[in-house]
Amino acid sequence: MSNNIVDVSKLYFRYGAMNSGKSTALLQAAYNYEERSQVVLIAKPSIDIRGDKAIVSRLGVTREVDFLVVPEADLRKDFADYSKIALERTGKPVACLLIDEAQFLTPEQVDQAMQVAVLDGVPVLAYGIRGDFLTKGFPGSLRLLEVAHSIEELKTICRCGRKALFNARLVDSRFVFAGDQVAIDGFDVTYESLCAGCYLREQANANHDSQLG
Repeated sequence: MSNNIVDVSKLYFRYGAMNSGKSTALLQAAYNYEERSQVVLIAKPSIDIRGDKAIVSRLGVTREVDFLVVPEADLRKDFADYSKIALERTGKPVACLLIDEAQFLTPEQVDQAMQVAVLDGVPVLAYGIRGDFLTKGFPGSLRLLEVAHSIEELKTICRCGRKALFNARLVDSRFVFAGDQVAIDGFDVTYESLCAGCYLREQANANHDSQLG
């Protein structure tokens, strides 16, 4: 693997805490392929409403996806349909499928992504986070960890300088440790990447405040 270009048709899972540059890495990978006149398809689960149909890098770079993956979709069939469109438009086969926010895929869709890589001979690069704000694994991420050929961690740092592991949720700027697994980053809900020590301290503080309240 070099310069985000992969030569082997495998399923790759590149994960990291929030702010670890996953979307930026995906967009860089797409650029590297296209710089070599190769065709890529970019997808993301429809549940990720941030940016609507676009991938939004925290560096300010955006790009519209080629297709959204709805929860009931057959990912391999969607890929085949959009690959045909791309072939008709460019005259070239798709060289790579890139998936952002891959934690929101269903386990079945992860299996279908593996089929794209293994049976259709097209590398699949999936980018996402491993666990939620309660440190529980997302179903899509857990399946990727089970079946991906290659797993790579993209690192970022906590406010204390240690490596961040967890994605702590804030609602109205206060850390919370209860709620639905999925709450998209937005006006009221934000996230902060924390190391284990800072995460546990914020969790203890939140529990203490709730007991006082």
